[in-house]
Amino acid sequence: MNTADFCQTLDHGITVVDTGFVRPRFDAAYLVVQNGRAAFIDTGPNDAVPRLLAALEEQGLARSAVDYVIPTHVHLDHAGGAGLLMQELPSARMLVHPRGARHMIDPSALMEGVRAVYGLEVANRDYGELVAVPEDRVTATADGMVVMLGGRPLRFMDTPGHAKHHNCVWDDVSRGWFTGDTFGIAYPELHTPNGPYVVPATAPIQFDQEALHASVARLLALRPLRMYLTHYGAVAHPEQLAVQFLAQVDAMAAAARALALVPDRHEQLKRAFADIYITELRRSGSTQPEAFLRELLATDIELNAQGLGAWLNKH
Repeated sequence: MNTADFCQTLDHGITVVDTGFVRPRFDAAYLVVQNGRAAFIDTGPNDAVPRLLAALEEQGLARSAVDYVIPTHVHLDHAGGAGLLMQELPSARMLVHPRGARHMIDPSALMEGVRAVYGLEVANRDYGELVAVPEDRVTATADGMVVMLGGRPLRFMDTPGHAKHHNCVWDDVSRGWFTGDTFGIAYPELHTPNGPYVVPATAPIQFDQEALHASVARLLALRPLRMYLTHYGAVAHPEQLAVQFLAQVDAMAAAARALALVPDRHEQLKRAFADIYITELRRSGSTQPEAFLRELLATDIELNAQGLGAWLNKH
């Protein structure tokens, strides 16, 4: 397996592993190495596991060198392969948000939900059978908890807004956050002359506008130099990107409130969100054809409309 096809080496012992999920440079896992010890942060689905193990081997590390597997949250593009990966790593502990731990120990309800949303055929194709993690290998995290990786501190922060079972992980060495979906999505294809473009991720069912603002403020309080996004890769200038990101979150929430009672609400939400994203992309200098932008963002527009629909129903 040629790791050059799917691995990108960053500074500070961090490797971005393209999990191969959906399309190239869509879904990342991160391998962090310090003093011969390693951790994976997010894993992608089951099909990503051979790539993760190959990335580890490329570093010259045995599987026993991995101390931690850390899903930022238990959505399957982040954690679907975690159980299968744990089977290959004899020394690893899983560190996961307390609201997500039970779903890693017994993934049956999680799998049921995925099949209900996507259908049996798509769920089986994209995710396969989730592998349970033995309870004695799972540690539930706590806000502010610190673990040491070869002497390198990794700090957990409870960051609801995208999901109630979401952690972000602070790496003091690189002055960066591993953000899962809390800081949105920045596909490389959407980078503009002004840099990355970040779109919110409000997939159902736990979007919370106020909590997301609070979580982002807590992330920025440490003055990070970069954010490591699962979708996709490292981005710099977090404070600048946060302004763009949260303005879109608020515009989406305002549009949703305005459309709360229309009969074809879901379709109207999709149209409104597409307009918000394309307007911001143009403001940021994107010259990509509108048809390309709409196609690339189609899945996110659909999931975000579902997420804001669920949010409206709660309110």
